[in-house]
Amino acid sequence: MAVDRLLQSILCTHRPDYGWLSEETADTGERLSRRRVWVVDPIDGTRAFLKGRPWWCISAALVADGEPVLGMIYAPLLDEFYEAEAGGGAWLNRARISVSPQARLTGSRVLTGPEVFRPGRWAAPWPQMRIEQRNSFAYRLAQVAAGRFDALYAPSSKCEWDLAAGDLLLREAGGVLTAQGEQPLRYNAPSPVRRDLLGAGPALHRRFLDRIGTGG
Repeated sequence: MAVDRLLQSILCTHRPDYGWLSEETADTGERLSRRRVWVVDPIDGTRAFLKGRPWWCISAALVADGEPVLGMIYAPLLDEFYEAEAGGGAWLNRARISVSPQARLTGSRVLTGPEVFRPGRWAAPWPQMRIEQRNSFAYRLAQVAAGRFDALYAPSSKCEWDLAAGDLLLREAGGVLTAQGEQPLRYNAPSPVRRDLLGAGPALHRRFLDRIGTGG
């Protein structure tokens, strides 16, 4: 709550005509009348934060006419600052980043829950993949944008504050993020909820999307 108040005070003081959407601020819907909106998660990955693990972050994006145009993700315990501007590339601590060239499901490094691809949930077994989990969805997006992982998949619901900054990072790093197969995502919607999130480089994204769409 303190981080939320601090960010809102700084950002909205300098841009008083912008709207505000945050996980920790009650949404009045007033933002829907604004062309530009700050979309913020003051601490994404609360479980990791509480357990002293480093995979949590502060995520902030500026959305203009439904599109993210600025995105910033900071993981304080790792001192990793990710940033992107529409048309300006994606960066980690001022070094340019890009998605991995991985194009095959077999051997891909995927951020998702350990139960998602387990045998019995799908019509056919998935190929061998390296599965890892991170609590923060924004940080997962940053990891795929930086090429540290090849893909992420979350069949559960996420909200715009989980997505906006990382979505722009992934786009500017050459990747794709979809919700229920739809791309690109639009932001500052009346309902901020999205589900069935898939992010990866274009070729791998298509392979995952085809496999998920057929039920495995």
